[in-house]
Amino acid sequence: MGEARYLVIDRSGREHELDLTDPEKCPPVAEDPMLKQFILSEEVGYMPHEPPAHIELMRRLELVDYEPASDVGHMRFYPKGALMKDLIADWVLGVALSLGAMVIETPTMYRADEPDIRAQAERFVEKDYKLQVGNKVLFLRFAGDFGLFRMMKDVKMSVRQLPVRVFEIAPSYRLETRRECVGLRRMRKFTMPDLHCFCKDVEQALEEFRLLTLKYAELLKGLGLDFVHAYRAEEAFYEENRDFFVKLAVELGKPTLVQLMPERKHYWALKNEFQYVDSVGKSFQLSTVQIDVEDSERYGITYVDTDGSEKGCTIVHSSPGSIERLMCAVLEEAAKMMKAGGLAMLPTWLSPTQVRVIPIADRHLDYALKVAEELVRAGIRADVDDRRRSMDWKVRMAGMEWVPYVAVVGDKEVAQGTVMVTIRAKSGPDRPYKLSMTIDELRQAVLKELEGKPRRPHYLPIRLSMRPAFR
Repeated sequence: MGEARYLVIDRSGREHELDLTDPEKCPPVAEDPMLKQFILSEEVGYMPHEPPAHIELMRRLELVDYEPASDVGHMRFYPKGALMKDLIADWVLGVALSLGAMVIETPTMYRADEPDIRAQAERFVEKDYKLQVGNKVLFLRFAGDFGLFRMMKDVKMSVRQLPVRVFEIAPSYRLETRRECVGLRRMRKFTMPDLHCFCKDVEQALEEFRLLTLKYAELLKGLGLDFVHAYRAEEAFYEENRDFFVKLAVELGKPTLVQLMPERKHYWALKNEFQYVDSVGKSFQLSTVQIDVEDSERYGITYVDTDGSEKGCTIVHSSPGSIERLMCAVLEEAAKMMKAGGLAMLPTWLSPTQVRVIPIADRHLDYALKVAEELVRAGIRADVDDRRRSMDWKVRMAGMEWVPYVAVVGDKEVAQGTVMVTIRAKSGPDRPYKLSMTIDELRQAVLKELEGKPRRPHYLPIRLSMRPAFR
């Protein structure tokens, strides 16, 4: 088998040859530092030696930590981390439902002696957890395909119903080596959302591929993430569908790396990747969309055509990325802000506490609680720092937690029915942005940032004095 060759499609749709020995000779690469870093990391093999910043951050922010009583790559999530993880899962589910996907649930373990499951599993390079139960060998799912495809084998579909979209979000397990397990970036136990679309032919599958690609770009942007976009395809397939590839790259508005393989060696004829480059220059995949040309036949998944005949589907596999890895990327994005000399932040909708209310003295506590309770009724995660510490200390602690809105209340605020708010997004390292606001003005400002995003109540008590320290 010959070597793959590489192209880059620029924002205008023009193709450029890429020489991996000197990527900067390719104009779109020279103009895009993130694309250049991805090529160095993923294709050339440059490996940063620094540990990723999110590991220290996930522990300092009391989100996630290692679980020494479990296997490597299995994490414990504290209340703030569990909340953040659930919000990301809600965001992903919302995107799937907006496409009309049907939600299912399938088992966690499968028999290794089932011929179709064994044949598919052999196409994956991931290692699997094996269990001996009686005289049977089972393995924990390392992908959601097994149960889904066995389910779809028994489903009766008409061509008029296609594409049929099916979504599942469930734990998955991969027996990565100890060295490969790194924080939330690569784990042995993770939460994987999968969206599979069952299409009548390649033409319909390409349209699904386009739709999912654009949707996943919106999903990542909603998390505050930038990304590198890449295609990987058999060269003959690319040549047959060149206009499609170019048009979609232009729609995304990003330069796109293209890897062209002399012949197909996977179950897919085409896949794309949304790759993220972290704060130390390491790249890792988030979302992917793939056109599967094998598994319909392997599992016997068919639809009934208009003439009554049964035909095999073309399957579009896709995933927005594991929930933990998306969480990792959000924390790495905050680390990039710090490296650039700014204030680290999470998107307000993902911040465990969205508004922290700080009473200057004990006599202001009742008013502080009233402010927080009004915000909570509006669907905002507000809490009150009623600990017996100085106001300055409480403000510093709110900053250490990256709380986006910190509202201080004293005699003046109680008398006027206002709050003095420090808005993190508008503050600089040495210049806090403060603004006197009414409670309603604060409520409207936060709700504006939450438009179109999932909401959940806080997973911790409203009063900080009632919270145990998890770390």
